[in-house]
Amino acid sequence: MINKENKNKVRSRRASTKHNKVFGTSLRPRLSVHRSLTNIYAQIIDDEKGITLVSASTLDKNLATKLNGKNKKDAAFIVGETIGALAKKKGVSAIVFDRAGYLYTGRVQALADGARKAGLKF
Repeated sequence: MINKENKNKVRSRRASTKHNKVFGTSLRPRLSVHRSLTNIYAQIIDDEKGITLVSASTLDKNLATKLNGKNKKDAAFIVGETIGALAKKKGVSAIVFDRAGYLYTGRVQALADGARKAGLKF
């Protein structure tokens, strides 16, 4: 019988080793990414204060018209641009990228590229 490894368990193990190193401060908050099968979520977190500064996802009502008819990778890029624009309004220009154990490819990379295009440095 073939034993298949649980992908979420592997991702969780990868994420736990990274969480010890990735920490958001007031000067460089953390951009945290969560990816589900259908949606992608991003939030910028100040870990010193324990607050979320801004957040964006594919479920946002104001992004519904932009995301209509897009594939998941293009939608992730738009979410990245949106989170970058919201961060700029809050005065955040440099961040620490927390991919939460997800591999840096596909939708996670598209979100990061969108955030960079909006002007975030990481």
